[in-house]
Amino acid sequence: MQGLMQHGALTLDKIIDHAAQWHGGREVVTRSVEGPVVRTTYAEIHSRAKRVSNLLLALGIKPGDRVGTLAWNTARHIETWYGIMGIGAVCHTLNPRLFPEQIAWIADHGGDRVIFTDLTFLPIIAGIIPRLPNVEHVVVFTDREHMPQDFRLAGEAPHFKGLLCYEDLVAEQSADCVWGGFDEGTAAGLCYTSGTTGDPKGVMYSHRSNFLHTFITMQPDVMGLSQRDVILPVVPMFHANAWGVAFSAPATGAKIVMPGAKMDGASIHELLETEGVTFSAAVPTVWQMLLQHLESTGSKITTLKKVVIGGAACPESIIRAFHDKYGVEVVHAWGMTETSPVGTLSTMTDRLEKLSYDEQIPYRLKQGRPPMGVELKLTDDDGKPLPHDGKAFGHLKIRGPIIAAEYFRGAGGKILDEEGFFDTGDVATIDEMGFMQITDRAKDVVKSGGEWISTIEIENIAVGHPKAALAAVIGVAHPKWDERPILLVKLKEGETATKEEFLDFLQGKIAKWWMPDDVVFVDEIPLGATGKIDKKLIRQRMKDYVLPTIGSAATGSATLAAADGAQAEVLYAPEPLEAPQDLVEEDAPQAEAPVEPVHEPEVAAALAAAPEPDPAPLSVEALAATLPDPEPAALAQAAPAEPVSPEDVFPHEPLVEPRAKPLSATPEDAFDAPPVFVAEEAPLAMPLSGAKPRKAKAAKTPSGEKGGWAAPILTGAVAIAALPAVLVVVGALGAKSGLLDKAVAYDLLTRDLAPAVAWLSLLTGGLGVIVAMIGGIQRHWRRALLALAVTVATLGLFFLATGVSARAAPVGDVATDWKAPLGFSDSVMAARGEAAAPVLDEPSLPVGSELFAGRRVAEVNAETCPAARTLVLTRSPADAYEAAKAAVQAKGLKLVADDPMDGRLEATGASFWYGLRDDLVVRVRPDAGGARVDVRSVARDEGGDLGRNCGRVTGVLKAIQG
Repeated sequence: MQGLMQHGALTLDKIIDHAAQWHGGREVVTRSVEGPVVRTTYAEIHSRAKRVSNLLLALGIKPGDRVGTLAWNTARHIETWYGIMGIGAVCHTLNPRLFPEQIAWIADHGGDRVIFTDLTFLPIIAGIIPRLPNVEHVVVFTDREHMPQDFRLAGEAPHFKGLLCYEDLVAEQSADCVWGGFDEGTAAGLCYTSGTTGDPKGVMYSHRSNFLHTFITMQPDVMGLSQRDVILPVVPMFHANAWGVAFSAPATGAKIVMPGAKMDGASIHELLETEGVTFSAAVPTVWQMLLQHLESTGSKITTLKKVVIGGAACPESIIRAFHDKYGVEVVHAWGMTETSPVGTLSTMTDRLEKLSYDEQIPYRLKQGRPPMGVELKLTDDDGKPLPHDGKAFGHLKIRGPIIAAEYFRGAGGKILDEEGFFDTGDVATIDEMGFMQITDRAKDVVKSGGEWISTIEIENIAVGHPKAALAAVIGVAHPKWDERPILLVKLKEGETATKEEFLDFLQGKIAKWWMPDDVVFVDEIPLGATGKIDKKLIRQRMKDYVLPTIGSAATGSATLAAADGAQAEVLYAPEPLEAPQDLVEEDAPQAEAPVEPVHEPEVAAALAAAPEPDPAPLSVEALAATLPDPEPAALAQAAPAEPVSPEDVFPHEPLVEPRAKPLSATPEDAFDAPPVFVAEEAPLAMPLSGAKPRKAKAAKTPSGEKGGWAAPILTGAVAIAALPAVLVVVGALGAKSGLLDKAVAYDLLTRDLAPAVAWLSLLTGGLGVIVAMIGGIQRHWRRALLALAVTVATLGLFFLATGVSARAAPVGDVATDWKAPLGFSDSVMAARGEAAAPVLDEPSLPVGSELFAGRRVAEVNAETCPAARTLVLTRSPADAYEAAKAAVQAKGLKLVADDPMDGRLEATGASFWYGLRDDLVVRVRPDAGGARVDVRSVARDEGGDLGRNCGRVTGVLKAIQG
């Protein structure tokens, strides 16, 4: 039986229809590419969008045809969106940050027939039109006054009919156009992935999927938008529909503020304040620049209430700076082009709202919970579901009416499993409260400023150099862009080359912001079993590498057996690359445009700067001087329990026998004198004159000795009962003094012999009681009681030690940052020796580790040493480094490496008992509010350390913070 409700197709024209009818006077504000701020309304946007529809129909566009847009966030772009979708055509947003060859491939694969673009991107258009045989018209978002007078293509394009002026064409068209009338499943938008694993793939959104996504974003626990909001979508419209804001803002009637081409801190702050913005969305890099601007100018934020941050992991310093200094709530979000894109958000639940902000931070840093309409699951490699316990790592899969079912033109084949879930390619956990956290990306891409950089693409080009035998690209940490690529090259036998040769070879073949920040020549590029480049091993070997733009000589550059002996000392620093207008300050260096159109000077300058982000060198000092100072992150609300170490479990001193004496004993023989038995009625024998009196004789024992035959047996029982403690003390002192090696002192005496003798003492203690009963309990009860007491005490300590050891994780490696784990220098690794416990980037526990069998050390650290967390300070990096150095020395550790230029300390220490050695490394890096400190401490011996290294890490962190 069917319901009896009305049915209306969920098509996107209804959104702008609704905005025009019920919120027609609400403003849409744009900072135009030409410069001035332009104001319009939803009613005017609706009317002009209908004119765009008529323009498209006049150009021969039919339902299903793709129309490209290569443009910034502006009102003209919104008008074109709804004009395209209203007649059933497909709006194909093109990402100008890709290199031109890739933009051309995407536009051609998408089948674009017309492209709408801003003045900024005409140099790109000039280069790609000869490669786009289907594109006859390019419409420029400007008026007649600013149209270029002399536009030249980079090659022959007989099919191209020239540039068209947007304002002229819109003015010529009628505002009367019929929209809709097609199925809600009709294609509405096309957006391509970044092509990190090959050619980009197209995601074709339907009217229904975008309509439902709009409803989802309006949920209170998602974006929670309302008519009273003023929204600034900094995230570009070519990034998965500006995360849906261009639909949800008119759907709610919220005022929308479009930033245009200027996305530097000063420009964003100006719009926030002048327009009274309450909600915004962008990648972390944008917010870093805003916070930097606010700090350097002493400016405030007066109206902004909430920001959604996605596209890359959001640093804790940004979340805290917004909250602590400006009272702005940060919602961490995750999504993909394939998810429309909202997938999860870290909105607090009712239970979490009751916690302190410090206690909420771990949840705010996660990617969050899925909204209604989105389903998540974790599976193992065999597709079997994994529990939502915050511990199980698995493949993250997603399903719902806003999730892609297949790629455009069938690229990639079948992409859903048998239950209809899409594999995101991410590895994640989901905790008991439903918060999902991305732990790794299945593919080795580099994410710079929120944009993916394909390592495979660069490698494939670099290996085409005539001198290259093999090439590999990995990402390394960068304080502003999160990651930047470096190129490793293995030359052909007998060849020599310079870094400049390879950088020049890459010029023009990849986007300038993809250019590696350094080239490292190596003797070997490791390959896996299947012949693929072993990126994991490369990253491990290069773990100490620091980009030449942010640090001095990097130790890691030589760890792959550098071909050039001086390579570890001098690294090539490429020239600053050109930057996009949206991600740099207005006074940033501008690059020359590949084509020289005739424009007004200010427009020409804008054209030269736009296409790519700027990986310009950024010094630690400059970053620290300009970024804001968030409040330091508290390590924990309460001090954790002191870690248990071997010296806490076993007694430190030999047991001392009790000093109390029974009344029947003489002082000099408190334990050996038996009771005196005097015969009844026996008279005392009076001594003769001059003779000494003597006591009455006690009854003879069977042995005829003073204590009888039982005495030596009971004395031996007491000795055996105390022997485990003696063995522990002897082993500890012997190892400490160097008289005994660790194998004898700890493994043999403490772990093997002492427990065995403790069990033997139970037997001898019981035997002592029996012996005392046979030999006369009244004569021997004291020794029997002492043997039994020492036995019980020894066994009690043994059971305590066993219990603590069983509950403790068998881990001797504790770190604050497992995403970019610290490593040790070659000198420390040499001191550790080959027999020492290995230092790994992603260590896991062996299967036989009882409660922790097979689990990742990073996960175990989070449970057993929660206070070992990255320390964020408001001090400058230099001050933080000095504090770290003082803290290490105050803890009695011996410094073995002291490099303030790299912000790196290394030290070694030994435990009080046994002298068990540990190695510790501290890294101080610039952060948005000052400095970020990470620590790692690793035992040299295999197995667990009973919390010793946890104590070292947390102790150093507390000392630095204090």
